[in-house]
Amino acid sequence: MPTRYSIRHITRFNYDVPVSESLMEVRMQPRTEGTQRCLRFELAVAPRARVFAYRDHLGNSVHHFDTPARHTQLTLTARAYVELDPLPATPESLDPRTWREVDTWTGRSDLWDFLQPSRFAIWTPALRDYVESVTGIAARANDPLTAIRMLLQRIHADFEYVPRSTRVDSPIDEALSARRGVCQDFAHIMIAASRLIGLPCRYVSGYIAPKPDDEVSRLEASATHAWVEVRLPTLGWVGLDPTHNGEAGLRHVRVAVGRDYADLPPTRGVFKGGAGSTLTVAVDVSPSEAPAALEPMLPEPQWATEESAIPDADFERQAQMQQQQQQ
Repeated sequence: MPTRYSIRHITRFNYDVPVSESLMEVRMQPRTEGTQRCLRFELAVAPRARVFAYRDHLGNSVHHFDTPARHTQLTLTARAYVELDPLPATPESLDPRTWREVDTWTGRSDLWDFLQPSRFAIWTPALRDYVESVTGIAARANDPLTAIRMLLQRIHADFEYVPRSTRVDSPIDEALSARRGVCQDFAHIMIAASRLIGLPCRYVSGYIAPKPDDEVSRLEASATHAWVEVRLPTLGWVGLDPTHNGEAGLRHVRVAVGRDYADLPPTRGVFKGGAGSTLTVAVDVSPSEAPAALEPMLPEPQWATEESAIPDADFERQAQMQQQQQQ
């Protein structure tokens, strides 16, 4: 029996003085791939704008638009209806000799980006020291699946999940030093560590559904979520969530994949003007048996995150303000 979710993701930019134009690209449409199907997606923009869409080289859906009229508020409302089938069971282990196959992947162009350091998944001395501290990982004492599960468990045990404890642009060493962070930090540490031992690993942006009668999971579901996918012999890409110490499953809705967060923030854009801006985000993920028409309306959102920007007239620097951190 498929599991179905209705998702509403509202993003609101408020400007302290009118801006004359906003250009934006959006990655909020869930992927249709494998056991997940996005049956319907709608993106509404206020002030109204004509929205265009394309797929990038990794199959992510990207919507983009230009709002030329003067405005003091820009609101994006994305709605999706998604259906997920159960994933096949993952084996207890793999043959240790499959490391030989892993070693042949270094020359594959389709995996190259996921084997190298990237903007937020850097092999700093602190990261190398941490990987070496995880017994059996660096030395490949186990098969690839066992090694990556060991790494998953250690990251979950060694780091404390603390909402808003880091920034959207925090370097990897900040979480490594503090031993705490948000799901974005957990994912970047696991990505960098996996690549360091030779396993291709990529960042996944999406949503996580709340558990029934669990207030903590409801809080987590009020923002976007991040986890990783590791490429393993015979299994392909396997989703792992270091924040929750487990495999990605029926609670995880995949939106986009990339090298790290820099490749796929939910929104990225610029505006003309010297205004200061405030970004507010609300996410609802609700189990649903409703048809794909997305009705009735989801409940009123609970605003989850808010970031204030410093006024700056520089057009390019404003682009850095319009990104949402994944909690």
